Amino acid sequence: MEAIIGSFILVAASEMGDKTQLLAFSLASRFRKPWVVIAGIFVSTLANHALAAAVGDIVSSYVPPRVMAGILAVLFIAFGLWTLKPDTIEDEESPARFGPFLTTVVLFFLAEMGDKTQLATVVMAARYQSLTLVTAGTTLGMMAANVPAVFLGDKLAAKVQMKWVRWTAATLFFIFGITSLVAAVRGVQALGPQ
Repeated sequence: MEAIIGSFILVAASEMGDKTQLLAFSLASRFRKPWVVIAGIFVSTLANHALAAAVGDIVSSYVPPRVMAGILAVLFIAFGLWTLKPDTIEDEESPARFGPFLTTVVLFFLAEMGDKTQLATVVMAARYQSLTLVTAGTTLGMMAANVPAVFLGDKLAAKVQMKWVRWTAATLFFIFGITSLVAAVRGVQALGPQ
């Protein structure tokens, strides 16, 4: 359960103001079919995060726990710093030849490649060594952040101070980083089942 909850909270918080959330705003206003856009976001996120979690799970099986804890500490702290920098999205107004669902799936999948939430999914899977639970948690986190963006869009953006959201997400990354750093220094396997 810790893998789902930790992955959910980390991704939901770090997705606020992220380029994929900005893309969700854009797609929702462009197509005006919120349920189709949400379905596209779900399919894309599930595929992307399952792939990312598989990479994290594989890496964790080859790297010794103490070394993995050190690597995770550095990555979590780096993600925390990255989160403090606001994202932007280049608005391309090319015609959507593939309809709202397929356009959303493709654009969202590509936008997530190398994004901090995808990389955080890799790291969380390495930490918890559970492809299924981490994929479920990160996908639910993405949906929790993006479904309101699709439905509320501009209204939500005007009322929420993104500066505080970014600082909250960065703090979560820092906490995960410090926890992993302590595990690396102590040499304790705090990353998986004992």
